Amino acid sequence: MTEIYVDADACPVRDEVYRVAGRLGLAVIVVSNGSRPIRPPGVPFVRMVTVADGPDVADDWIAERIGPADICVTSDIPLAARCITRGARAVAPNSRIWTEDNIGSALAGRAVSTHMRELGMVTGGPAPLTRADRSKFLSALDTLAQAARRAPAGQGGQG
Repeated sequence: MTEIYVDADACPVRDEVYRVAGRLGLAVIVVSNGSRPIRPPGVPFVRMVTVADGPDVADDWIAERIGPADICVTSDIPLAARCITRGARAVAPNSRIWTEDNIGSALAGRAVSTHMRELGMVTGGPAPLTRADRSKFLSALDTLAQAARRAPAGQGGQG
């Protein structure tokens, strides 16, 4: 069965995930390090997991458990790459679907941005999500979830 793993600490689309999962009958695992408490939505198909505080602890928890039929919602490009390596699907809150074809250039771009910040350049963060962005995310997650449900057992990856 397809599960949706949510890298939750900085995820602005948890409510949208719950909506898609509830409509399609999918389980959701919300993973957080507890630095910012996340209120459980009070629905039976959502499980809250709090991991130890520390760099990449939530990412490691997800990457160790996600499988080929599953989806990860994350803005963390290295975590998305790890999920894809395990045959899972990944989507960012901005509705970008990560694939084997685009994750390499995203990792390279992230490395360049990190280097620029280390040199003291201000690179800025993502813009707040608009209603249209949330609608695009709902569509992207629905597309991935439908593809994951249709895929033969053991076949994940591309959306």
